[in-house]
Amino acid sequence: MRPFHRLRPDLSSLRWKIAALAAATACLVVAAVGVLVHMWTARDIRYRAEEQAFNAVYSAMDVYRRTGTLVDNADLDPAELPAALRHPADGDRHTAYDGRVDGNLGPSIWAAQRTGGPDSPVLAVQINMSSELYDLRRLDVTMAVASLVALAAAVPLTVYGAGLLARRLRQVAETVGRISAGDLDARTGPTKGRDEVADIATTVDRMADSLGHLLHTERRFTADVAHELRTPIGGLLAAADLLPAGETEDLLRARVRDLRGLVEDLLEISRLDAGAEQPVRARVPLGAVVTEAVARTGLDTGITVAEAEAAQTVETDPRRLERIVSNLVVNAHRHGGAPVKVTVEGRTVVVRDHGTGFPKELLLHGPRRFQTGAKERGTGHGLGLTIALGQARLLGAELRLDNAPDGGAVATLHLPA
Repeated sequence: MRPFHRLRPDLSSLRWKIAALAAATACLVVAAVGVLVHMWTARDIRYRAEEQAFNAVYSAMDVYRRTGTLVDNADLDPAELPAALRHPADGDRHTAYDGRVDGNLGPSIWAAQRTGGPDSPVLAVQINMSSELYDLRRLDVTMAVASLVALAAAVPLTVYGAGLLARRLRQVAETVGRISAGDLDARTGPTKGRDEVADIATTVDRMADSLGHLLHTERRFTADVAHELRTPIGGLLAAADLLPAGETEDLLRARVRDLRGLVEDLLEISRLDAGAEQPVRARVPLGAVVTEAVARTGLDTGITVAEAEAAQTVETDPRRLERIVSNLVVNAHRHGGAPVKVTVEGRTVVVRDHGTGFPKELLLHGPRRFQTGAKERGTGHGLGLTIALGQARLLGAELRLDNAPDGGAVATLHLPA
């Protein structure tokens, strides 16, 4: 059964934001239309009641003057007559609104006219609007119910439509994430529609094509240069052997060895970038492999393997594991400060120095070729950590670079189970 928190919708997603916006817009439209219809209908009811009262007074006054009788519910000087109509001008008909409600009567429209001179009684007619206003309330309720039904039907459709849009955007985002993670073959591919999302997907694919072409060109150039340099460097080494022993011969031989190491590193990086390397896995004792790798560096490095972990075996490529550990140890000595310590615990190998630590730029963006970071970290080509990181990825391991709270750089290699 899926956890409850996974069943709950992510209200921060684009789908629910669009649905909420559509629902809010629909509510505003419904409220505006409802208010306008209510005001227009109420005004029409009052206008028709005024017309009815006006005509009723006219008809009742004609009958009263001819026969002296009251018809159409007309009355002379009724007690409920509004004060505004108790003294109408002679011969003029007037109307007034009476908002009083008594049981089922009211609100009402009154119309009044004097029957004669200034002191003559006032003939008045009352038109009750309760039934029309009751119909208005029913209209309001009907509109509200209809609006809620329409809203209940529109919101799921909006959520579904927004989900389609969000799914397409998520597909593009996943492609961008795969490209940023190093999968240069990732593509969104054809998408439905010809809208902005399709344009974004096409642009991302074109960007990936261009980026892949540029990186392929760079890797090919690096590999070609490194490969072509191997032959003249071999010749230099052979020529150095022919020189007479002395300081010049030692200096030249050391520089040629450095150059050969640089070329071998470039070739290794180009093979890792091209995906041409494949690990040869074997089950080996982790502590013994790390100890051997540290010893081969020939550098003064302390190593600690917990007794409980001495017999711990892991399934990995021992040659590549040694390469990672030796690069980390050499990097710690070259760019860090003594003492350098290596600790093996479980499936984790920690290499720590006591220098100035990794520069912030390296911790933020990771190791870069031919960049060693801060000057106080020493000199070098910046390829050691790049190779270690590439080999760790090939083994499925995690290589994390940090700075210790009390100073010094810490490289942590965690091998997968």
